Amino acid sequence: MCPSGRTLRPRASDFRPAFDVLDADRDGKISRDDLRAFYAGVHGGASGGDDVIGAMMTVADTNKDGFVEYEEFERVVAGNNAERKPVGCGAMEDVFRVMDKDGDGKLSHQDLKSYMAWAGFPATDEDIDAMIRFGGGHHNGGVTFDGLLRILALDCAAAN
Repeated sequence: MCPSGRTLRPRASDFRPAFDVLDADRDGKISRDDLRAFYAGVHGGASGGDDVIGAMMTVADTNKDGFVEYEEFERVVAGNNAERKPVGCGAMEDVFRVMDKDGDGKLSHQDLKSYMAWAGFPATDEDIDAMIRFGGGHHNGGVTFDGLLRILALDCAAAN
Protein backbone atom coordinates (compact mmCIF):
# COMPACT_ATOMS: atom_id res chain seq x y z
CA MET A 1 0.00 0.00 0.00
CA CYS A 2 1.17 3.50 -0.81
CA PRO A 3 1.41 6.29 1.77
CA SER A 4 -1.70 7.74 0.11
CA GLY A 5 -3.62 4.67 1.25
CA ARG A 6 -4.11 3.43 -2.29
CA THR A 7 -3.00 -0.01 -3.32
CA LEU A 8 -0.97 -0.90 -6.37
CA ARG A 9 -2.64 -4.32 -6.56
CA PRO A 10 -4.73 -4.51 -9.69
CA ARG A 11 -8.43 -5.26 -9.55
CA ALA A 12 -9.61 -8.35 -11.40
CA SER A 13 -10.95 -6.38 -14.36
CA ASP A 14 -7.66 -4.50 -14.78
CA PHE A 15 -6.10 -7.37 -16.72
CA ARG A 16 -8.88 -7.51 -19.31
CA PRO A 17 -7.09 -5.30 -21.91
CA ALA A 18 -4.03 -7.58 -21.84
CA PHE A 19 -6.22 -10.68 -22.08
CA ASP A 20 -8.13 -9.20 -25.03
CA VAL A 21 -4.89 -8.53 -26.92
CA LEU A 22 -3.88 -12.19 -26.60
CA ASP A 23 -7.37 -13.51 -27.47
CA ALA A 24 -6.80 -13.10 -31.21
CA ASP A 25 -10.08 -14.66 -32.34
CA ARG A 26 -12.08 -12.79 -29.67
CA ASP A 27 -13.86 -15.94 -28.43
CA GLY A 28 -13.29 -15.17 -24.76
CA LYS A 29 -10.47 -17.66 -24.23
CA ILE A 30 -6.82 -17.92 -25.26
CA SER A 31 -5.84 -20.93 -27.36
CA ARG A 32 -2.52 -22.16 -28.71
CA ASP A 33 -3.54 -20.65 -32.05
CA ASP A 34 -4.17 -17.28 -30.37
CA LEU A 35 -0.65 -17.34 -28.88
CA ARG A 36 0.86 -18.36 -32.23
CA ALA A 37 -0.96 -15.48 -33.92
CA PHE A 38 0.20 -13.05 -31.23
CA TYR A 39 3.85 -13.99 -31.57
CA ALA A 40 3.71 -14.26 -35.36
CA GLY A 41 2.15 -10.83 -35.71
CA VAL A 42 4.46 -9.06 -33.33
CA HIS A 43 7.78 -10.84 -33.78
CA GLY A 44 7.30 -12.49 -37.17
CA GLY A 45 6.88 -15.85 -35.47
CA ALA A 46 9.95 -15.66 -33.24
CA SER A 47 8.27 -17.06 -30.15
CA GLY A 48 10.51 -19.99 -29.40
CA GLY A 49 8.05 -22.28 -31.13
CA ASP A 50 5.42 -24.70 -30.00
CA ASP A 51 7.47 -25.79 -27.00
CA VAL A 52 7.30 -22.32 -25.46
CA ILE A 53 3.60 -21.96 -26.27
CA GLY A 54 2.97 -25.44 -24.83
CA ALA A 55 4.77 -24.47 -21.63
CA MET A 56 2.67 -21.30 -21.35
CA MET A 57 -0.52 -23.27 -21.79
CA THR A 58 0.56 -25.89 -19.25
CA VAL A 59 1.17 -23.22 -16.62
CA ALA A 60 -2.02 -21.26 -17.27
CA ASP A 61 -4.60 -23.88 -18.27
CA THR A 62 -5.39 -25.15 -14.80
CA ASN A 63 -8.64 -26.88 -15.76
CA LYS A 64 -6.88 -28.65 -18.65
CA ASP A 65 -9.56 -27.87 -21.25
CA GLY A 66 -7.02 -26.66 -23.82
CA PHE A 67 -7.83 -22.98 -23.35
CA VAL A 68 -6.89 -20.21 -20.95
CA GLU A 69 -10.02 -18.50 -19.67
CA TYR A 70 -9.85 -15.04 -18.15
CA GLU A 71 -9.76 -16.29 -14.54
CA GLU A 72 -6.82 -18.57 -15.34
CA PHE A 73 -5.03 -15.74 -17.14
CA GLU A 74 -5.55 -13.46 -14.15
CA ARG A 75 -4.08 -16.07 -11.80
CA VAL A 76 -0.94 -16.30 -13.93
CA VAL A 77 -0.50 -12.55 -14.33
CA ALA A 78 -1.40 -11.50 -10.77
CA GLY A 79 -0.39 -14.67 -8.95
CA ASN A 80 -2.72 -16.60 -6.69
CA ASN A 81 -3.45 -15.65 -3.10
CA ALA A 82 -0.86 -18.06 -1.72
CA GLU A 83 1.89 -16.67 -3.92
CA ARG A 84 1.21 -13.05 -4.83
CA LYS A 85 3.59 -11.59 -7.36
CA PRO A 86 3.97 -7.83 -7.72
CA VAL A 87 2.34 -6.20 -10.70
CA GLY A 88 4.64 -6.49 -13.67
CA CYS A 89 5.95 -9.99 -13.16
CA GLY A 90 5.70 -12.59 -15.81
CA ALA A 91 3.20 -12.14 -18.58
CA MET A 92 3.08 -8.34 -18.69
CA GLU A 93 6.85 -8.11 -18.87
CA ASP A 94 6.77 -10.60 -21.73
CA VAL A 95 4.16 -8.48 -23.52
CA PHE A 96 6.36 -5.41 -23.04
CA ARG A 97 9.41 -7.21 -24.47
CA VAL A 98 7.38 -8.31 -27.49
CA MET A 99 6.20 -4.75 -28.09
CA ASP A 100 9.72 -3.29 -27.62
CA LYS A 101 10.98 -4.25 -31.08
CA ASP A 102 14.42 -2.64 -30.75
CA GLY A 103 14.97 -3.93 -27.21
CA ASP A 104 15.92 -0.55 -25.75
CA GLY A 105 13.65 -0.90 -22.73
CA LYS A 106 11.19 1.73 -23.95
CA LEU A 107 8.21 1.64 -26.26
CA SER A 108 8.76 4.21 -28.96
CA HIS A 109 6.05 5.93 -30.93
CA GLN A 110 6.64 3.42 -33.74
CA ASP A 111 6.60 0.42 -31.34
CA LEU A 112 3.18 1.45 -30.02
CA LYS A 113 1.79 2.41 -33.42
CA SER A 114 2.76 -0.89 -35.05
CA TYR A 115 1.52 -2.91 -32.09
CA MET A 116 -1.83 -1.11 -31.99
CA ALA A 117 -2.27 -1.67 -35.74
CA TRP A 118 -1.38 -5.35 -35.40
CA ALA A 119 -3.82 -5.76 -32.49
CA GLY A 120 -6.61 -4.18 -34.55
CA PHE A 121 -6.91 -0.98 -32.50
CA PRO A 122 -6.93 2.00 -34.84
CA ALA A 123 -4.81 4.81 -33.41
CA THR A 124 -3.71 8.11 -34.89
CA ASP A 125 -0.28 9.62 -34.28
CA GLU A 126 -1.97 11.97 -31.83
CA ASP A 127 -3.51 8.99 -29.98
CA ILE A 128 -0.10 7.34 -29.69
CA ASP A 129 1.49 10.59 -28.47
CA ALA A 130 -1.27 10.92 -25.85
CA MET A 131 -0.67 7.34 -24.69
CA ILE A 132 3.05 8.01 -24.34
CA ARG A 133 2.40 11.21 -22.37
CA PHE A 134 -0.13 9.40 -20.14
CA GLY A 135 2.53 6.73 -19.52
CA GLY A 136 5.01 9.40 -18.39
CA GLY A 137 7.16 9.40 -21.51
CA HIS A 138 7.71 11.77 -24.37
CA HIS A 139 7.52 11.38 -28.17
CA ASN A 140 11.25 10.91 -28.78
CA GLY A 141 12.04 8.84 -25.68
CA GLY A 142 9.06 6.52 -25.55
CA VAL A 143 7.51 4.92 -22.49
CA THR A 144 8.95 2.48 -19.94
CA PHE A 145 7.40 -0.73 -18.63
CA ASP A 146 5.85 1.16 -15.69
CA GLY A 147 4.43 3.60 -18.21
CA LEU A 148 2.84 0.75 -20.14
CA LEU A 149 1.18 -0.41 -16.92
CA ARG A 150 -0.21 3.12 -16.48
CA ILE A 151 -1.48 3.13 -20.07
CA LEU A 152 -3.23 -0.19 -19.49
CA ALA A 153 -4.45 1.08 -16.08
CA LEU A 154 -2.83 -1.87 -14.33
CA ASP A 155 -1.20 0.48 -11.86
CA CYS A 156 -4.34 2.31 -10.83
CA ALA A 157 -2.66 4.57 -8.29
CA ALA A 158 -0.09 5.76 -10.82
CA ALA A 159 -2.80 6.49 -13.36
CA ASN A 160 -4.73 8.73 -10.94
